Amino acid sequence: MKEGDIKFAKLLVLVNGLVPLALLVWDQSHNRLGANPQNFLILTTGMMALIFLILTLAVTPLRKIFGLNWLIQLRRMLGLYAFFYACLHFLCFYSLDRAFNFSSTIQEIIARKYIWFGMTALLVMVPLAVTSTNGMIKRLGGKRWRALHRLAYVAAICGVIHYYMQVKADVRLPLVFAAVLAILLGYRILEYLRSRKPKAAAVPAK
Repeated sequence: MKEGDIKFAKLLVLVNGLVPLALLVWDQSHNRLGANPQNFLILTTGMMALIFLILTLAVTPLRKIFGLNWLIQLRRMLGLYAFFYACLHFLCFYSLDRAFNFSSTIQEIIARKYIWFGMTALLVMVPLAVTSTNGMIKRLGGKRWRALHRLAYVAAICGVIHYYMQVKADVRLPLVFAAVLAILLGYRILEYLRSRKPKAAAVPAK
């Protein structure tokens, strides 16, 4: 893929990543968020965080299976959008549901187990976002950086559990996210096992 095409793909991701936020702002300003706008904002921002996180994790399998090496250029932006919407999700919860009351927020987090998983996902994503720059990659070294960024799977697992536990009736959509995540995680496990086989075969028999 040409450099100009990659820049255009990045621009598409940049613009389309902001579309959900723009639509939320537009709908809120026109009172089109339904009977419970606060809940809609919280749920939608959380959904977008999970979608972008899954897309980030899908980059490597898609790149290797279909030979789309240029996709790696989009992974950082997708990951940062996941973190952005996760922060926005928490901000909506903290402001709209808890009215910026710190003690009330802490009490709510302690009282509700599904929030534990959501907070874990958010906290895990913090070091991933901080170390997403080229400078941090060089400072950490490729091997340590890749090991750290495997925590994205921890964030995704916690995010899916958070979503599943939060839904009270129809769990079909959380299960879809869980199935996609299981496929992505299964692919990485298979890749790891394949990478271990040559090393095992190279060991001389005693």
